[in-house]
Amino acid sequence: MEFTVQDKGRYTEVAANGRLNMVAAPKLRKVVDDVVNGGGTRIVVNLADTSFMDSSGLGALIGCLKLARQSGGDLRIAAVQPQVTMVLELTSMHRVLTPHATADEAFGND
Repeated sequence: MEFTVQDKGRYTEVAANGRLNMVAAPKLRKVVDDVVNGGGTRIVVNLADTSFMDSSGLGALIGCLKLARQSGGDLRIAAVQPQVTMVLELTSMHRVLTPHATADEAFGND
């Protein structure tokens, strides 16, 4: 899995490309930790190119959300694919990590 980070002004976008599984989960945590340590507090994880997520990936997203909130910010997810949506809904985590249609919409009203 590859991650790209872009400062979008109002937020930092972390685009995830590949499978968010036990191999990629620590990488996501490191990327988000680097963003937070660099002063980014509003983070959107763009999952448009993430075709698969397992429990390790979900755990990484929750850990990243906690990290962002502890730094006074927030983390949101966008462009969630069907398999990832299924995992979020089966675990009821879609209530905590509400999916947004696009990265721009994630912090659109804030």
